[in-house]
Amino acid sequence: MTSGNHRTGDGLKQHLSGELALLDARLKSTLDSDVVLIRSISEYIVSAGGKRLRPVLVFLTAQALGADAKSPLCVDLAATVELIHTATLLHDDVVDESDLRRGRATANAEFGNAASVLVGDFLYSRAFQVMVSSGKMRVLELLSEATNRIAEGEVMQLMALGNLDLTESDYMQVIEAKTAKLFEAAGALGAIAASADEATERTMAEFSRRLGVAFQIADDVLDYRGDAESLGKSLGDDLAEGKLTLPIIIALDRGSAETKAVLRKIIAENRVEHHHERLPEVLAALESCGALEASMQAAQAQASAAAAQITHLPATQAKHWMLELCAYAVNRSA
Repeated sequence: MTSGNHRTGDGLKQHLSGELALLDARLKSTLDSDVVLIRSISEYIVSAGGKRLRPVLVFLTAQALGADAKSPLCVDLAATVELIHTATLLHDDVVDESDLRRGRATANAEFGNAASVLVGDFLYSRAFQVMVSSGKMRVLELLSEATNRIAEGEVMQLMALGNLDLTESDYMQVIEAKTAKLFEAAGALGAIAASADEATERTMAEFSRRLGVAFQIADDVLDYRGDAESLGKSLGDDLAEGKLTLPIIIALDRGSAETKAVLRKIIAENRVEHHHERLPEVLAALESCGALEASMQAAQAQASAAAAQITHLPATQAKHWMLELCAYAVNRSA
């Protein structure tokens, strides 16, 4: 991770230290259960940390609109999106047969697939209990729509595995649903916590949606040229799982006949156990047609569009960190 990434992460954590402490306490109390296995897995995955980007967006958008981000409502909304996100990770790792996340064993590798799926369900139900306690129908509407759309995105991604005819439009549809939808909901929740009007809620939602798209595209590039130690997983895992992300789609569309042939052969073989041996060939193919750079340009365009959404906001620390997140989205190594 670069020094700039460290500065952004450390500075943002310091800015939101009080809010994040309240979030951790709320998550701990929410995940308490008399069922030992549920408690064990919940503690395991929450202790893994992560960037906490979605609750951070709830806090920052609320602050940017003049609200107290430490209010019980704001903390509950932040906890809800983190619970939903964590549930999706549990289910994702089972579907993807992943055994490593953030540098340590996934919950399914540690506790088994059945337990991970069922505890993921527990987290979803807990999330809905917390959102119901907010007493706000708009919160229920927003998050029920988001969770439904995320599930659709997961199914779309499953259907797209190994599809050599996948287009950039198809890819965008998947990440808009699978990743950006919960980002979008987080921004809207911050506006709701600030009692903002509908237009402002839409603006915060659009800022966060664009940011989510930028993060996902950058993640997909990092899967090919990131730092494996910082990422906490092996490079090339997406392709090994049959996921055709933007760099591959661009290369299959714009590359030379030789580049396309190499990639199609590797994808068709789908020899997951040997995918790391073929990674240098894949990287050479992607570099030869500028697919990685083109993908990063797409990520930068989304980040810039996100920043443009909040130019009218007053100059506050919250706005500063929202703009920093736009830069961080495309200038990080993990």
